[in-house]
Amino acid sequence: MSVTVRVPPVFRTMTAGQSTVSVEGGTVAEVLDALEASHPGFTAKLLDDEGKLVRYVNVFVDDDDVRFM
Repeated sequence: MSVTVRVPPVFRTMTAGQSTVSVEGGTVAEVLDALEASHPGFTAKLLDDEGKLVRYVNVFVDDDDVRFM
């Protein structure tokens, strides 16, 4: 499934300035993996050493805030 990811300004250097990118994925984990594959550097910015989202990152699925601990 194609997913549109909205990229905040602080991360746009990794997307050549694009404010949105499209990737494939059926789960949040698959979307994050696809984002990393197509735009290297996201994993280092979004995930901590344990693979959890860092505190300042929120994930919205269909405009609902979802936190993954």
